Amino acid sequence: MFRIAKKRALNPQVTLMEIEAPRIAKKVKPGQFIMLRIDEFGERIPLTVADFDVGAGTVTIIFQKVGKTTMALGELSEGSFILDFAGPLGVPTHLKGYKHAAVIGGGLGTAIAYPQAKALHRMGASVDVVAGFRSKDLIILEDEVRAISDHTYITTDDGSNGSKGFVTDVLKSLIEQGNHYDVVIAIGPLVMMRAVSNLTKAYGIKTIVSLNTTMIDGTGMCGGCRVTVGGEIKFACVDGPDFDGHLVDFDEAIMRSQMYKASEREALDRHQCRLEGKQDA
Repeated sequence: MFRIAKKRALNPQVTLMEIEAPRIAKKVKPGQFIMLRIDEFGERIPLTVADFDVGAGTVTIIFQKVGKTTMALGELSEGSFILDFAGPLGVPTHLKGYKHAAVIGGGLGTAIAYPQAKALHRMGASVDVVAGFRSKDLIILEDEVRAISDHTYITTDDGSNGSKGFVTDVLKSLIEQGNHYDVVIAIGPLVMMRAVSNLTKAYGIKTIVSLNTTMIDGTGMCGGCRVTVGGEIKFACVDGPDFDGHLVDFDEAIMRSQMYKASEREALDRHQCRLEGKQDA
């Protein structure tokens, strides 16, 4: 059992939790993830580690309440317990040798990109962070990101924070201003990562994306997280989650990400009905 040490709402949809998991905290690296299961009746879901504290023995996860399991997770309070919290899983992000990096976060992807930016900053690299959100109310981790980056650019789709546009608009402007990036790390919705990768390919800039595809066991046995990279089948849980953004077949990945939408909606509807005291139809 793993205790929830802290819980904090970052916005109405996104929650931060610090989980007591000292063994994982000692071993986890930026880019890796955990698989959790709330109780014996729950499904396994992957969540990227947003931060960790070896001294306190805690691992930070940040999640958006969009499905049955994340809704149920968000209902838990500080001091309660999660049954399974397994990790670290996946291959850590390779960060050595980079001197000037652009880290791009789209929505919740900002939380996933944060540890990479933080690690690069600590390694002495110059780090520019571009984070995009739908609106001002959904902005998360702005103070934390500004503390570990040389320059931070926050943009919203609707311009409610005073800066309207997409992350690709900002990135293109920075490149054209003469910023010579060794690497671009883009994490967020698949369509955003595809757009960033298409942009950087034209400039010949190495680009790393993180693919949080459908995972069941997180160990490569089920094959649910398979993606095509450079014409070869890879598994995000054991070969990734990081991949060369210029080689990922994003069209296929986007198609596969839609496969279980109806089932996910049905499970969420049943969960909400139970919360409201209604009977299943």
